[in-house]
Amino acid sequence: MSCQFCQSYRAGTVQGLVEDLKRGMEITKNTNYPSAAITSSCELFRRFITLSINDSNTFAQCQNVMLDRGNLFLNKLNASRDKIKKLASQFIIDGCRILTHSRSRVVLHTLIEAAQQNKYFEVFVTMSAPDDSGERMYNDLREHKIQCTLITDAAIGYIMESIDFVMVGAEAVVESGGIVNKIGSYTMALSAKAMNKPFYVLTESVKFSRLFPLNQGDLPDEYKYLSVKRSGDLSKEHPLVDYTPPSYITLLFTDLGILTPSAVSDELIRLYL
Repeated sequence: MSCQFCQSYRAGTVQGLVEDLKRGMEITKNTNYPSAAITSSCELFRRFITLSINDSNTFAQCQNVMLDRGNLFLNKLNASRDKIKKLASQFIIDGCRILTHSRSRVVLHTLIEAAQQNKYFEVFVTMSAPDDSGERMYNDLREHKIQCTLITDAAIGYIMESIDFVMVGAEAVVESGGIVNKIGSYTMALSAKAMNKPFYVLTESVKFSRLFPLNQGDLPDEYKYLSVKRSGDLSKEHPLVDYTPPSYITLLFTDLGILTPSAVSDELIRLYL
């Protein structure tokens, strides 16, 4: 959408284009979707496409540079899931039992990749209240003939002792190396830590965010609630995401490679230079 905006913009000034691009991204962040992933990806997109505009002599040249870099950014984003699934599927071996939470496209693609390699494994999927997004994940897995079981969120502790590892996605990866993800992820990580089970996170680098929460209260309201809910009494609302500290995360599988939580800050510096 941002690339289409750059292509159709006709005001004729670089500053006007950049400012309108910022406003367009603010509108995107205030749509009725959780904004953690949107916020980081919009900021990285804006920085990436405006990186070389000062080297352009005319507005038309600047517009073409931004459009070219925007398309390059989108192509890299589309390729990132392929890189992640190739890395993470190597950790899935015959006979293993995996616990996942909610519905993550990159986790789904990884599990499908492993199944296509003729590996036999079993997946346990939480219902993931309040929107029961885990049920969609369960149906997707069944559609690809992957052995899976749908469990209630309350059964996490019960099932944890019988699984080999946890594999989840992320709405955002913060500076500490922790993650923001669907509510219940922190509970799952606590249980995995208590039972000494690896907790793996699969996520694209565009979700790396310049945020350093110390606890659940440090998460911005726009991360936790839909825009239609933010004008009311938030104390009565159910948060959509929670924060999992880095001490509970074993590894992060990203398009930048396999990272420990402590390596995230270095990668963030490189991304935002």
